[in-house]
Amino acid sequence: MEKILILDFGSQYTQLIARRIRELSVYCEIHPFNKIPPIDLTVKGVILSGSPYSVRDKGAPRPDLTAIKGRLPLLGVCYGAQYLSHCFDGEVAPCGTREYGRAMLSVVEPSNPLLADMSPTTQVWMSHGDTIVSVPEYYRIIASTGDVPVAAFQIGGEQSWGIQFHPEVYHSTEGTQLLHNFVVGICGCRQDWTPDSFIEATVSELREKLGGDKVVLGLSGGVDSSVAALLLHRAVGPQLTCIFVDMGLLRKNEFETVLESYRHMGLNVIGVRAGEKFLGDLRGVTDPEQKRKIIGRDFVEVFDAEARKIREVKWLAQGTIYPDVIESVSVNGPSATIKSHHNVGGLPEEMNLQVVEPLRLLFKDEVRRVGRQLKLDRNILGRHPFPGPGLGIRILGEVTPEKVRILQDADKIFIDALHESGLYDSVWQAGVMLLPVQSVGVMGDERTYENCVALRAVTSTDGMTADWVHLPYDFLARVSNDIINKVKGINRVVYDISSKPPATIEWE
Repeated sequence: MEKILILDFGSQYTQLIARRIRELSVYCEIHPFNKIPPIDLTVKGVILSGSPYSVRDKGAPRPDLTAIKGRLPLLGVCYGAQYLSHCFDGEVAPCGTREYGRAMLSVVEPSNPLLADMSPTTQVWMSHGDTIVSVPEYYRIIASTGDVPVAAFQIGGEQSWGIQFHPEVYHSTEGTQLLHNFVVGICGCRQDWTPDSFIEATVSELREKLGGDKVVLGLSGGVDSSVAALLLHRAVGPQLTCIFVDMGLLRKNEFETVLESYRHMGLNVIGVRAGEKFLGDLRGVTDPEQKRKIIGRDFVEVFDAEARKIREVKWLAQGTIYPDVIESVSVNGPSATIKSHHNVGGLPEEMNLQVVEPLRLLFKDEVRRVGRQLKLDRNILGRHPFPGPGLGIRILGEVTPEKVRILQDADKIFIDALHESGLYDSVWQAGVMLLPVQSVGVMGDERTYENCVALRAVTSTDGMTADWVHLPYDFLARVSNDIINKVKGINRVVYDISSKPPATIEWE
C-alpha cells in the first residue's frame, strides 16, 4: 500500500496534515522524527512537520534524512522548511514580531509544480517565531508574503520544497490544492485509499492473521468497537464472540436497545448485567481517579469471567484507533496524565491472549465512513462518543443508585430533545452532569433544597479540542423546564460554556 510519511517534530498541527492528505484518498502515516521507519518502495513522499522548537535551539530535533532528501519528494512545513534551510547553509533568525495569523502569499514562480493551479495571490496561515532570512544560492524562492520574503522555496536539482505557512489549516484557503499538488502531482499517489479499499484489505488481512482461531471483543455500544466487530464478523464470522457489559452506569434503557441493535446485525453477543457489583464497589468513593480505576478494574474482572467461559479463545480484539497509536509513540513520549483514559485497560496477562486491532490505522471520522460502508445501524453510527466509565464520571462525588436514576432521567430528556429539535447531528458530544451542589428553589409555593445539573454540548473532530455549542435559548429553556418539572430531585439547570482547553469535555 503506497503511502506518504509525515515526520513529527511535535507540532499541534501534525495530525491535521494527515487528515488533509487522507481526505485526498491518499494513505499516510505519522512517525516521530527520531523513529523513521524503513524507506521502502511503498513510500512515495515525506513531509516534515512544524515544531514548538527553534532550529537554533541546542536540543532542536535533527532528523537523519540520508535515505530521503534528494531521493524522494520532500516537503518541509514551517519548522521543516527552516530545518532544510538552516542545516544546509541558509540562515534562520528570530522574527522581529512573531508571525502568527493570516497573510497574503504572492506566487513568484507560478510554473512550479508545488504551486500548480493556485491563484497568484492567496491567503495562508503563519505560525512561527523564527523566519528564514536567507537560503543557499541553489535554492529557488517560489513564493513570498509582505513580511516573509522566503515563504516557499525549492531546492535546486531536487524534488525538495519548504514552506513557512500551514497549508493544512482552513485559514490557508488553497492549502488543500498545495497538498494535492505535492502528494498527487509530485509524489504520483493514486488516490485509492477509500473505505472500500480499507475494508477489503483489512478483512483479507484478518482472515490470514486469525485463521480458524476464536476471537473475543468487548462491545461498548459506541462506533469504534461496533465497526471493529463488523470487520471481524465479516472476516471470521461465528469465531467472534462479543461481550457487552452493563455496568449500571449506561444511559436509560441503553443496555436493552443497544443489545437489540447488535442482534439485528447478526453478531454473536453476550449481554452481562453487572450493575450491582460496580455500584457496590463505588459506594463511598468520591475521588475521580479512584472511581475511574474501580470501574476499569471491575470491567476487566467481569469481562475476564465471561471470556473464560468461551473455550480456546486466542485473540482479544480492541477498538484502538490511530490517535491512540500516535500518542503511544509521540515525539516526547505519552502526554502527562490528566486523567485515566476513557477506555479501560487490557485483560489480565494470565489469559495469554494476543491482541488484534482492526482500526489502528483510522482516525475517528474515517471509522464512521467505514461503518457507513459496512451498513452499521444508523443509531450506533451517529451516536455521540460516550465515556468508558459511563455516568460514573458524570456524577460528581459519590455514585449511588438514586443519583444514577436522577441523572439517567435528566440525560434522556436532554438527548431526546436534541433529536426532536434536529440538533443532535450538529453536536459532537452531549450529556448531563449531576453536580454535588444543592440549592434552594420554589415548587408549588413550597421551598425545595435539591440538586443542580449542568448540560454540556460540544463540537469537535476527535475530542482533542472542543468548543461549546451555542444552543438556542428557547431550546435550553424548554429542556430546563422539562428536567425540573419531570425529574424528582432536581430544581436547577445550568449550561456549561467552557471550551477544551482549558476545560475538559467530561467534568471528571
